[in-house]
Amino acid sequence: MQFKKTALSWGIALATPLFLAACGGDDNKTHAVQSSEAKSFNRIAVYPVCMQADPTCNSDDATAAEIVAASTDGMTLIYTDSPKEQLGFVDITNPATPAGLGVLPLAGEPTSVAVKGNYALVGVNTSSDFVSVSGLLVVVDIATRSIVHSIDVSGQPDSVAVSPDGSYAAVVIENERDEDLNDGALPQMPAGKLVIVTLSGEPADWTTNAVELTGLADLYPTDPEPEFVDINADNIAVVSMQENNHIVLVDLSDGSIVNDFSAGSVDLTGVDANEDDVITQNESLDDVLREPDGVSWLSTEYFVTANEGDLDGGSRSFSVFNTSGEVVYEAGNTLDQLTARIGHYPESRSENKGNEPENAEYGVFGDDQLLFVNSERASVVFVYDVADYTKPVFKQVLPAGVGPEGALAIPSRNLLIAASEEDSRGDVIRSGLNIYQYSTAAASYPTIVSNDREDGSPISWSALSGLSADPSDSKLIYAVDDSYYKKNRIFTLDVGAQPAVITAETRIVDTDGVLASLPLGTLPEGTVNEDKTVNIDPEGIAKLADGSFWIASEGKGSLIDGPVTSMNVLIETDANGVIQQAVTLPTEVNLLQRNNGFEGLAEYDGKLYVAFQRAWQTEDKVRIGIYDINAQSWSFLFYTLDAPESQNGGWVGLSEITALDNGEFVVIERDNQGGPDAVIKRLYKFDTTGLADGATVSKILVRDVLADMKATGGLVVEKIEGLALLDNGDLLMVNDNDGVDDSNGETQLLNLGKLF
Repeated sequence: MQFKKTALSWGIALATPLFLAACGGDDNKTHAVQSSEAKSFNRIAVYPVCMQADPTCNSDDATAAEIVAASTDGMTLIYTDSPKEQLGFVDITNPATPAGLGVLPLAGEPTSVAVKGNYALVGVNTSSDFVSVSGLLVVVDIATRSIVHSIDVSGQPDSVAVSPDGSYAAVVIENERDEDLNDGALPQMPAGKLVIVTLSGEPADWTTNAVELTGLADLYPTDPEPEFVDINADNIAVVSMQENNHIVLVDLSDGSIVNDFSAGSVDLTGVDANEDDVITQNESLDDVLREPDGVSWLSTEYFVTANEGDLDGGSRSFSVFNTSGEVVYEAGNTLDQLTARIGHYPESRSENKGNEPENAEYGVFGDDQLLFVNSERASVVFVYDVADYTKPVFKQVLPAGVGPEGALAIPSRNLLIAASEEDSRGDVIRSGLNIYQYSTAAASYPTIVSNDREDGSPISWSALSGLSADPSDSKLIYAVDDSYYKKNRIFTLDVGAQPAVITAETRIVDTDGVLASLPLGTLPEGTVNEDKTVNIDPEGIAKLADGSFWIASEGKGSLIDGPVTSMNVLIETDANGVIQQAVTLPTEVNLLQRNNGFEGLAEYDGKLYVAFQRAWQTEDKVRIGIYDINAQSWSFLFYTLDAPESQNGGWVGLSEITALDNGEFVVIERDNQGGPDAVIKRLYKFDTTGLADGATVSKILVRDVLADMKATGGLVVEKIEGLALLDNGDLLMVNDNDGVDDSNGETQLLNLGKLF
């Protein structure tokens, strides 16, 4: 049941031609070498915008950074905060240490911002409902952060752009549909339009001209809903009409429509079209409408669309058009497959729009002409070299916060900004401004990539919840995915490569009926699928010297947390993933079960050591279960957790256990907090030598890894859940990205060096 790589091998740098070739898709593969392989973007900081309200983000209020612009000198970022109805300002004089400059309250919901000289032009939606629409273009002095003028745009603005020469602003008036009215069906009046603002003289002297867009699109011609606008050097605006699946080119000098055409459709192959908790990119979708969202000019002749989709479509791609309306490049399935290769594919969106490209940005960095495409659901930024506008070449992919919306290139400072709008403290998500720097430093992300399956699609992976080093090969480790996915797997990783490469996936299978023979109620119905793959909750893994694996499957439920739907089970498989035996806890221990059971697993001297995550019922310490494989008997030690220290409360538990030698073990102890709320991310070791059944171990702090996690340049991820100690003494640590569900999908495999 193994699926291994085909003829792929990975280079030591992400931007090698081998990586570029591997990340192509079907007929869209481009093997040309990029113009500057020696330069890459790396994230250097994230500014969580909740810091504008509280320096430590100790607030449950939802805030957001949606669209971002910069002052002409590139030193100040200006972003829209829709939930709080305000405009935010951030000083990036030192981009590695951004500092909040405060916020400006507005009289409605800001939807977009662009810069003209000393002014920020902000689209503000003041509509009372979907029918009684109104809005303003608010002019803000950036230096004083004050409103100097407002222009009535007679509708709900959604996108604002300023021409390169500063002569015009274009304001998209979407007048968006009510998605709860008739299931969001169109038409829904009033119709949208484009407002041209002539920026001559002082703001009070600026004039407006409305361009009607009705009667152009084949779909819903009476109800145009323009979405996004960008302006080229000839003062031609490109306007995307997402729900109408249409594109319009407008000459801003006189308001005339230069051209309009359908965005068209695509036939997709090699995608996952079913939300079945398994990523299988071998399906097809025919005649999928592109429905572009963000648009960006590449030149006066070519522009790119991010094809998010909305009402009737969603092609999961980006496209390059010329001004005649011809598609000169189509990304097809490549973005979906690339996100699967790096662990960011959002399986829960498979029946919708996959990774959902949201926005596009273009910038010239020295000699490098670069395209940036934001993926809303995969929470990444794709970077392409577009030296040839008709043949984009994949360059790299960057991690972002959840839901990157706005994109801003600042070539004069070698910076890229992505504004991630999603914010939910309870889900460990904070909205922020992601700051990336272009330099000669090697790309630091992703830290794990995968090779191909035999059908040519990537080995999909995500939600890694445990690690184990190979006993005989210092370059191999093994990982498991948890219950977020069905048909659980064991992954083989080559950590001698950079980034690490998943070279094989092994399905865990119950061909001999071992799980079916367990007492009724041990595992829920549906644990074993028709093809004998299994749906368990692997949280820990140990590879033994004889080639077998042991898996720790976490139980669920208790009298405290709800009915017991599954018990905690140790499962042995052979080297091919075939289950050999299953071991449950003693009855008296099972009676104490609560959620947060089996987590990490290690083997030492013929015994399995399993770390429970939290204390069970009536107990105040966490169990370390010890199962003697030959004697088939259990004993237990106890471990005292640190008290929670986060400003957001929460709990503290164990997430992994790894054998050192001579009876010593190292564990991950962490809180269930992330971002500014994270405090406890620690490695402790303890010695079991001479301890009797029921004894409490004495722990010694090995390393506080919070600093290591912050060094990635991003917000601290919550779930560090895997450790592997290599033969050379290096200790590897990985986090669980929760299957990219209420998560940005970021997986950091960190080498902590030699700690023992």
